[in-house]
Amino acid sequence: MGRDAKEVYASEIESLDDEKSLEFNDLMTTLPSRIRRLSDFCWYECWIQQLKSEKKSEHTIRSYITSARGYSLVKLPNEVQKGWSQIKNMTVFEFHLLSKPDNGRIDGWLSSLGDLKPTTINARIAAISHLIKWIGHIIPDWIIRPSRNKSLPRTLGKKELNRLKRAVLESEDPLAFPVSTVLLDTGIRVSELCGLDIDDIDKEDLSALVIGGKGEKDRTVLFTNSTVDAIESWEPIRENRISSQNADSQRALFISRRGKRINPRSIQKLMDSLADLAEIPRSRLSPHTLRHTFATGLLERGADLVTIQRLLGHSSIATTRVYLEIGDQTLREIYHRAQSFN
Repeated sequence: MGRDAKEVYASEIESLDDEKSLEFNDLMTTLPSRIRRLSDFCWYECWIQQLKSEKKSEHTIRSYITSARGYSLVKLPNEVQKGWSQIKNMTVFEFHLLSKPDNGRIDGWLSSLGDLKPTTINARIAAISHLIKWIGHIIPDWIIRPSRNKSLPRTLGKKELNRLKRAVLESEDPLAFPVSTVLLDTGIRVSELCGLDIDDIDKEDLSALVIGGKGEKDRTVLFTNSTVDAIESWEPIRENRISSQNADSQRALFISRRGKRINPRSIQKLMDSLADLAEIPRSRLSPHTLRHTFATGLLERGADLVTIQRLLGHSSIATTRVYLEIGDQTLREIYHRAQSFN
């Protein structure tokens, strides 16, 4: 199909004039060698494979696909409307022609993003920039990403944290105590929590091995004796829930009532029920809130940024530095409360 497309394109060029024929030849010679080698392959399959090779998460890949779909479906004047299934099956060569950023398609696509939040627009532009660069084009320098105010991570105050701990003890869900304890004691991500196996826990070393964390990086998280107590209190319930027909549940640390490994959605439902019990707005309680609470707690007790970075598994310390802003904000709040009594 790709070779036919090139032949049709070449014959159309030749039927016009020599100048257009030279344009086609120039196109083929200026294409990156990688694109020339892949020219007859399906662009979509090749691109998805590229994203996986870059260790992009499933969530990121889904987001990139959404952006690519929206960009590709923009119809230019005098152009026949194509469906997404048709576009997905194009060859690399065909999609290279369709995705040229200087033909007006990117302008139409950008104008369709106007009602989205700046963070969403930035994510969409990042996805299309990746696609355009991968397919062999130069990213236009006039594309400007909207500025956005950095929102500080949400954390629980001491009163909210105490209410949460009381709610955990009152909860009838046997997962409430061990899950919330592990989240608060380790700062682990919810996806990493769900991926924990019973063999990853080293009670004597007070640590757990997180395999295939964000960016497919393994790391060690630390915990305390209270974490061990919470896990040991959960183990008899875990044994009763293990399904002999499900090999994954036999390995998993945390198992649902149905005998399967827990997933992030079920953990958020647990957080919602705990928020109701603790009289905390649901919007203020999530696994990520507990991760941020863990980090700010370390900072308040004198931990340095490099230590926090390693415990959280951040690839860049710039990501960890946001907790300094939280510390500064807390300092200002304390100062103004003290001044109000003068």
